[in-house]
Amino acid sequence: QVQLVESGGGLVQAGASLRLSCAASGGTVSSYAMAWFRQAPGKEREIVAAIRWDGRARTYADSVKGRFTISRDSANNTVSLQMNSLQSEDTAVYYCAAAPAAYAYHVGSSYRSWGQGTQVTVSS
Repeated sequence: QVQLVESGGGLVQAGASLRLSCAASGGTVSSYAMAWFRQAPGKEREIVAAIRWDGRARTYADSVKGRFTISRDSANNTVSLQMNSLQSEDTAVYYCAAAPAAYAYHVGSSYRSWGQGTQVTVSS
């Protein structure tokens, strides 16, 4: 089973940018659907962005479209989430996750492997 480790979280002001990174081991990111989820205090975990195993399709939550971009670096076996124009509503713990290639990449319940999460806090 693939192991995932996130990095890049932090405290920023509204309007700033952050880039989250997810390093994979025990498997290659090009063999999995990969996604970023987030969970804010008192709220359910939600899928933010996902990329299909072949890299040819991406999906985003409506709340982040046009601001966030998910990308994959097969050479370094990492997945990133570029977050621009951050808002206080983006404050959450962000998780990297992997799903078997045959599963629907845009469906949250497809994801089986999880990182430990990284905190993103946006001050207004």
